Parts: sequence; C-alpha cells; structure tokens
Amino acid sequence: MTFTTTILQWFSENGRALPWRETRDSYAIWLSEIILQQTRIEQGRPYWERFMQRWPTVEALAEASEDEVLREWQGLGYYSRARNLHQAAKQILARGGFPTTLEGLRSLKGVGDYTAAAIGSFAFGLPAAVVDGNVYRVLARHYGIATPINTTEGKKEFAALAQSLLPGLSGFSGRSGLSVYGEYNQALMDFGATQCTPQSPQCPSCPLQETCVAFREGRISELPVKQRTLKVKERHLTYIYIRYNGETALRRRPAGDIWQGLYEPLLTDRVPCGAVLLRQNVKHVLTHRVLYADFWLWEPAERPLLPEGYFWVSESDLDRYAVPRLIELLFDSLPQIENSSLEISQGETIPHS
Repeated sequence: MTFTTTILQWFSENGRALPWRETRDSYAIWLSEIILQQTRIEQGRPYWERFMQRWPTVEALAEASEDEVLREWQGLGYYSRARNLHQAAKQILARGGFPTTLEGLRSLKGVGDYTAAAIGSFAFGLPAAVVDGNVYRVLARHYGIATPINTTEGKKEFAALAQSLLPGLSGFSGRSGLSVYGEYNQALMDFGATQCTPQSPQCPSCPLQETCVAFREGRISELPVKQRTLKVKERHLTYIYIRYNGETALRRRPAGDIWQGLYEPLLTDRVPCGAVLLRQNVKHVLTHRVLYADFWLWEPAERPLLPEGYFWVSESDLDRYAVPRLIELLFDSLPQIENSSLEISQGETIPHS
C-alpha cells in the first residue's frame, strides 16, 4: 500500500471520535480549529461545547460583546485567538456567509494557511493539505527530512510534500459525507497525535514501519528538526488586590499586548504599607517570556484614590471579567475575610506601574 492508503486504513480503525467531525457545519468546524490552535483536544473540547451551546451560529457569536467572548475563553490562553474569532465572525456576517475558497478563508481574521486548509477540506471538500505539528513529525520521520520545520525553507518543503501526496487519494471516498481530502487530513493528524508521538512513538505496531526512514536509520528521536531561535525573557510582576467594603480595583489591559482586553488588579512596583503577601514568585510561562509574580492583598481602612485606568467593581461580580490565567491564581488564593488592618488618610493615592 502507498503512504496515503496506509494512513487512511489506519484511520478507519483508530481515528478519534470528535463532535466537530460529526458535522459539515462550517461554523462548528471553524470554531473547533481556532480553539485547537496551540491547545490539546482534551482541554479545548469543553470550550467548543460551551461556545456552541451559548452561540450556536456565527451570527450569534458576531452579535456578542468582546468581553463576553473573552470571558468564555478564559483559561485557554493566547487570547488574540478569541479576539480574532470575534472579529472574523463579524467579517463572515458582513459578507453573508462563510467563504468557500482557500483565498477567502485566509482573508478571515486569525486564519492562516493551516486553518484555511483544515476548514476548506473538512467543510467544503477542497483538495488542500494541512500541515500542523503532527503532520511535520510524521512526514519528517517517514521521509527522513532534516530541514528545520520552523524555517522558511522547511515550511515550503513540507507544504509541497504534503500537497503532493493528495493526488494519491483519487478513487477513494470519505466517510459520512466528508471528502477524502478532509478524511486524509484528519487521519494524518490523528496518526501523529496517537501513533507517531513526540515521545515514545508506537513504532512496533506502526503500519509504516517498513518504509519509515527514521525507523530504519535509528533517527526517530532526531526528527523533526527545529531550529532554536527564540530568546525567552524574564519579567517580575507585583500585583496588589485591593479589598475595600466588598469591592476591588481592576483595569482593562490596553491594545497592543498579549492580554489585550483582559482585566487585572493593581500592577505596581511599590507595595502599600500593611499589604499581606499571599503568593511569591509564581511562575507563568508565555511564548516569548517567563513571568514571575508576587500577589499581595491590601485592605485599607478607607477608600484610596485609584490610578488612572482603574475602576471599582463589586467582588461578587468578578466572574463577569475575563482575566489571564496568572490572575486566576491570585483570585484563587484570596482569603475570605472581613476588612481590617491599615488606616490611611482619605484620598491617598496608591502607587502603580
């Protein structure tokens, strides 16, 4: 059997049952692809289910507020995906429906080559090959390709190889109304996710063992190759949770950063007198940096003046505000106690960053 037919045969026996694979609804498929960008299926699935229940159509999602979408997204990280999802829903509504070409799909906010190929093949039967981390790994190992996958040359090479394999699908038909291209793409991704895994791949039971270059040459652990180019920076943050008379202070992160549109308590480089340390050096890893945060609780005797951009909210309403995962840790560590301690003069201005 050829590479493509072997993958399809494996998928018929081992493919994962997922709810977005049981529909040809372009909205449900698009939503799943955006949620699953840089997110494991077991983590993303409940988010997809909640989004589909709350906003069952692209029209409903487009009419939601950004705050509502961000709040529903809370915990998934990479919040630009949520903002792009919301903006793309508005684009789709404005144009009267989903685009059905790769070019049209790529015009949507947050949709690149991979996502366009996935939606195009799954929803519209387009002969477009997907290339994600799983596909890179399977192709690199099977064909013995050492070109780094995160270089321009590597991306072009793997994209061309993946696309060249599609003609081998002629004569096949997909299952349950899915095009053979969509089924093959799903098969290849599942194969990488469960068979040809990053660590401890299931080589003894692999149907491609006889033709796999990496297995034959003992290079499984070497492939795929990824060039190390990212320099990770560290930053230390100090957050103050102000608790006064059942209220606390928040601000919305401005445009231009990774947490745009999310909320946070007082960020400062000076701790008010009388504040209590709750957590210290809490580590939070982002793509380009590692954050270390200290969390403090401050319960002033009288209401302080807030820095520009901050506003008072009832503690009972905190669930309405979408916050980064790091801030969730702060909220989870808060003691449920009555106001006490420090006396300050009315109108004192608190320090901030």
